Amino acid sequence: MSATSLARSGLFIVAVAGSLGLSACGTRSFLYTISPYRIEVQQGNLVSKEQLETLKTGMTREQVRDILGTPLLTDVFHKDRWDYIFTIDRPGITQQKRRLTVVFADDRLASFEGDEMPSENDFVATLDTHGKPSKIPRLDATEEELAKHASNNAASATSNQEAPFFVPTDAPPLPDSYPPLDESSSQ
Repeated sequence: MSATSLARSGLFIVAVAGSLGLSACGTRSFLYTISPYRIEVQQGNLVSKEQLETLKTGMTREQVRDILGTPLLTDVFHKDRWDYIFTIDRPGITQQKRRLTVVFADDRLASFEGDEMPSENDFVATLDTHGKPSKIPRLDATEEELAKHASNNAASATSNQEAPFFVPTDAPPLPDSYPPLDESSSQ
């Protein structure tokens, strides 16, 4: 080996060792900034404070199901008991768990007990993971908004009866044939 090639390989080794040494300085802080993707896991139905306030003893099973949704757990050995369990695990927020037990007697709501349930607004506020408060949307409609929506639905229903499909009148005509998708099919 000549002296110049030996000097070049020595210089190369020093350069590689130096870059590895410098990159090792930042590796630890770099590894803390990288984290694997964590999936959001939600199980069960969220039962809100507003839903609980509408429950009254003596309601039928169907009425309770209409208000709370389908229970997460129904036990064949305890047919008069429904368990509503809600869990949500999102990156950046603490895991939330809530439980509600509904008991029936003679197919009528006899009692219910469980954790303290949040209002819908409080629950939405807990889902913000960006650190800044987000604006919570209004969850109710005024009588005027409902009337406007009803009149819009009635107008669209009558227009749909006249023409079941929307066909634009100013659209250009469709071509008789289309070009091939790839070069090989044209040969």
